[in-house]
Amino acid sequence: MRPALTAQTPEQRPWRQILAAYQKPSVARSVLEIFLTIGPLALIWAAGWFAATNGLWWLAMLLSVPASAFLVRLFMIQHDCSHRSYFANAALNDWMGRIIGVFTLTPHDCWRQSHAVHHAASGNLDRRGLGDIKTLTTEEYRALSPIKRLGYRMFRHPLVLFVLGPGYLFFLEQRLPSGLMREGWKPWASAMSTNGAIALLVLAAILAGGWKALVFVYVPTTLLAGMIGIWLFFVQHQFEGAYWSRNKTWDLQEAALKGSSFYDLPPVLRWFTANIGVHHVHHLASRIPFYRLHKVLCDHPELRNVSRLSLLGSLRCIGLSLWDEAGQRLVSFRQHRRSERLRARTASA
Repeated sequence: MRPALTAQTPEQRPWRQILAAYQKPSVARSVLEIFLTIGPLALIWAAGWFAATNGLWWLAMLLSVPASAFLVRLFMIQHDCSHRSYFANAALNDWMGRIIGVFTLTPHDCWRQSHAVHHAASGNLDRRGLGDIKTLTTEEYRALSPIKRLGYRMFRHPLVLFVLGPGYLFFLEQRLPSGLMREGWKPWASAMSTNGAIALLVLAAILAGGWKALVFVYVPTTLLAGMIGIWLFFVQHQFEGAYWSRNKTWDLQEAALKGSSFYDLPPVLRWFTANIGVHHVHHLASRIPFYRLHKVLCDHPELRNVSRLSLLGSLRCIGLSLWDEAGQRLVSFRQHRRSERLRARTASA
């Protein structure tokens, strides 16, 4: 039985207590979701292998499109394992995450640690830098030298952020314990053991004559899945009306509700992304398995109207690149330039 609701606004309700009832995973459901994801992915990759080794490279590359959708879903299962919400047993979550991490090119223990920092500091301007997309305030951007401004503008360009960036992140950056190099031996063990397992699988594929499948199936699948993943992460926290605050005023529940979007996707996309669009609820209670997130919305429909972002509306988020502390909103470079011109005219008047 769910707790009775009061006349409080969504921001005022004790969501941690309310959502505690949804946090118990179902072993049968978790295992089923793994098979529903790995099974089709393995079949598509097998078909791609056959196509690539028989000279049908165009068919192999075409098959990488549906394969990428299932790889995204597999990563979302790894994501749940990182929160130890997928199984009741912590060790089972960790080992499942480590195995999946070999295929998603994501060292599980490293990512688990950086992602925990993201959850603990999302929307906190004083705790940026690990597990998030680099975002400067307008004041910080104004203080940069021209060359550093150009560098930041290039980094925030959609072509770099969503097309080139995923390849760099998954194929290069995650081969080292990025951001955790001084945290002792455990991050290094996670990264290097994942790298070793990846190398063994690649070597086995090459010896089995599957180098074409790697080039025409696995690489395109991973790149496309990475693009989808980065886009999802971007719109989950960088949207009109998003929440950012300094340490002294930052609030965990407010950051979850106002700083994490409800990306209201069509049912098919919701399935492939494992309900990750219900991100505000996920940040309220990260121990809820993904297959129970939609039930939270059914039981508490008032959460449907909090930080809602439609598929079409999400396209307007692409240009948002700077946080305007005075206006308490994300702005584009164009909006910032207009504000700077107005500021200059006001100062000279």
